[in-house]
Amino acid sequence: MQVLFERSGGFAGIPLTLTIDFANLSPDEATQLNRLIEQADFFNLPATTPSAAKPDRFQYRVTIEGGDRPHTVSVGETAAPDTLKPLLNWLVESARKQK
Repeated sequence: MQVLFERSGGFAGIPLTLTIDFANLSPDEATQLNRLIEQADFFNLPATTPSAAKPDRFQYRVTIEGGDRPHTVSVGETAAPDTLKPLLNWLVESARKQK
């Protein structure tokens, strides 16, 4: 399974991207990421969540590929459901560590 993550927007407009292949994660990281995906109910979230355009706010795009149910979610920072925020935070921190 793969996770593709993109964050755009923000004050500086510097994009942040990350590609995660579960095969390259430690067992603990894979378990944690799977738990966050399940807690977000990711595969049942709408593909896009409408939000009012706000200056200097982040936009997120997360795609999870693998198995029989690839899914992409695009959401603005202010419209992200509370259940999705821990997954977004984990992905942002992981992307920062890779830089």
